[in-house]
Amino acid sequence: MPNFPVIFLMGPTASGKTDTALYLADHFPCHLISCDSALIYQDMDIGTAKPSKEILTSYPHALVDIISPMERYSAEQFRQDAREEIEKARSLGKMPVIVGGTFLYMKSLIEGISPIPEVKPEVREEVIARHHAEGIEPLYRELQQLDPISAERLAPADTQRILRALEVVLSSGQTLNDFWKMPSKEALEYPYLKFALTYQDIQRANHSMEKRFHQMIEDGFIAEVEHLKIKYPELNGDYPSQRAVGYRQIWDYLDGLMTKEEAIERAIIATRQYAKRQRTWLRSETNLIPVSVEAPDFRAGIHQAIEQAIE
Repeated sequence: MPNFPVIFLMGPTASGKTDTALYLADHFPCHLISCDSALIYQDMDIGTAKPSKEILTSYPHALVDIISPMERYSAEQFRQDAREEIEKARSLGKMPVIVGGTFLYMKSLIEGISPIPEVKPEVREEVIARHHAEGIEPLYRELQQLDPISAERLAPADTQRILRALEVVLSSGQTLNDFWKMPSKEALEYPYLKFALTYQDIQRANHSMEKRFHQMIEDGFIAEVEHLKIKYPELNGDYPSQRAVGYRQIWDYLDGLMTKEEAIERAIIATRQYAKRQRTWLRSETNLIPVSVEAPDFRAGIHQAIEQAIE
């Protein structure tokens, strides 16, 4: 039985990660494991660019559709779930392939994670309620007082991370930086290869993202968000599930805060900004095998590198 390494398929939005994972599954006995903080949610298919039901039937992906949009999911939970899936793959003689664009999840799996405790539910509810009533500015100022290191690191409009940092310090009395200084939990003990799908033509990639988002609208993305509002009456734009790129903008349109055209434009801009953050993250990664998706037969190069690692 081949001694398969764990394969990580990383890359920014619109780099072809899913198609590359399917290619590998056609050439190796793969166990595909999604690493995407949006694909974990049920009833969120179009706006997350979730692989179709036909693809998921032919090429099953672990950690897709595992929780309700009302639930929360952390990097630590992903680390635990992914480790279980890797053990499952190895017991079946398959190659674990971690595919997705949530690099913090991958980092937590590879390096382990700082022991940040769960935030107290009452603290989270209070922070969310205050954000709803006051906006992000006063919460950011409070974070500057309680956790100046995190506040300095974050942009004043980075709502999700500001709320997270504030929740941690209010719940535990310690800052994120305090926890990051502590020893990490259990790094990945198996050999692995990290492939980063890259591209140089940013303009072409941006055009592809714009085209894909317009296709989502045609495919019924707005109706999907309307369905979420009906099925989950307590759901709102402050839930982590609805912070996925595109969802918050469609929520604002449905709530009458902007026109449909404005929502689409802002969602496309947010998608491009997210891809830029992903590209920035990849530049700071170590032990990467960069793969240009603009090169002919780039997937064959990945195939060859894996064959060499197995040998």
